[in-house]
Formats: sequence, C-alpha cells, structure tokens
Amino acid sequence: MSDDNLTHFGFQEVRESDKEKKVAEVFDSVVRRYDLMNDLLSAGMHRLWKRFAVAQSGVRKGARVLDIAGGTGDLSLAFARRAGADGLVLLTDINNAMLTRGRDRLLDRGHAVPATQCDAERIPFRDDVFDCVMVSFGLRNMTHKDKALSEMRRVLKPGGRLLALEFSHVWKPLAPLYDLYSFKVIPKIGQIVTHDAPSYQYLAESIRMHPDQESLKSLMESVGLERVEYFNLCFGVVALHRAYKF
Repeated sequence: MSDDNLTHFGFQEVRESDKEKKVAEVFDSVVRRYDLMNDLLSAGMHRLWKRFAVAQSGVRKGARVLDIAGGTGDLSLAFARRAGADGLVLLTDINNAMLTRGRDRLLDRGHAVPATQCDAERIPFRDDVFDCVMVSFGLRNMTHKDKALSEMRRVLKPGGRLLALEFSHVWKPLAPLYDLYSFKVIPKIGQIVTHDAPSYQYLAESIRMHPDQESLKSLMESVGLERVEYFNLCFGVVALHRAYKF
C-alpha cells in the first residue's frame, strides 16, 4: 500500500506510514506507569478481564501460546503458569520499551519467557505452530486489523484458538456516562499520574474508532476464523472474542 493512504490515529486521520511512529510515542511515554494506570482507570477490573480470558483459552500443560501485543506481560505470566515447564509462551510486542518492561517483570517473577519484538501484521513464525494466540488491548492500535488477524490465524495449529480481549462498545444507556469518564476523567488522571494527557486522550479516542462486537466478529470470520463468539464484560466496556482455526 502507498504511504499516502490514510488511517485513523484516534479521531485524527494520518498517513499509514506515520501511525506506527505515533503509537510508539504513546507507549514510550506511558510505559513507566502503564500498570499503575491500568489499575487506576479500571479500578482493578482489568485483572478480572484477563483472568476470564485465560479461563476461556483452554490452555493446558504443554501448550504453545503466542501473546501478541503482550506489553508488560500480565497474560504471558498467567499462560506460563498454565502451560508449565513442558509448554512454551512467547511474549511479543511492537514497542521495545513495553516489551523490555514485560520481559523484566516476568524474570522478576521467576519466568524466563522468551520475548520478541514484532509487528502483528508480519509475525515472524512459521505456520501451524501455536495452540493459542492471545491479543489483549492491542488490536485497536493496529493499522490493518484484517492483516494482523490473518497472520494470527496463520500461526495457529488446526484446532487452535485465537482470543482478542479489547475495549468495545458499551451498552447504549451507559454511553453518555462512559463518554464523560473517557474524555474528561481519563485524560485528567493521565496528566496527574504520567504528565501526559494527550496519550490518554488518544487511548480514549482509539476505543471509539475500534469495530463494535458484531463488526469485529465479522472481520474475524472474513479472514477464515471459525466458530467466532464474544463475551461482553462490564456491559460491553470490554469484549472477549474467541475463534478457532480448523
């Protein structure tokens, strides 16, 4: 595709060639207090959402798991505990600062999980390798979601599962309150805690530009994933999509 093609960066339209740099700047800025902000902004609920995702993954001892956009490693840690010494969990992220922090946190907790910097649209692993691929709160930052999902499907074994945990479209009666929180409260907390309101303004905007639950389901089906279903959490603030490769 031409570098002149436009895509969304929050509510802005930017060149595709510029989006990766802009997203990198956001996460470079917030990495030091990323985990603290997750706890503050979700009142700790993100831990329950991730726990639910792991429970729905079907990962057992000996499983091979690819954690896409794994950031600071919460899910890689949970999967490593499930897969055990006979399994393999790979932590990946496009952002080096986030990946380094995730690798270090895992080492601090006694898990030497391999960490690889990679773009989800160009996954550097062969076909039919993993029992489970997980992407958590990262899909909305990807420029070509269809290409990334197709790559995730490619590296799954037949019978393998893809799970996508992401902010989604909230139950309509709650939308005004959710908008107030997203666009007024979140950037203010971001300014106080990280001295970076614009990055949290972007994160709020990126949620609104992400496909809703049914649209994401259709997108996953369009790349060949099957038995796609989703679970709404907290009235649709977050949704977990689960799909299979056959």
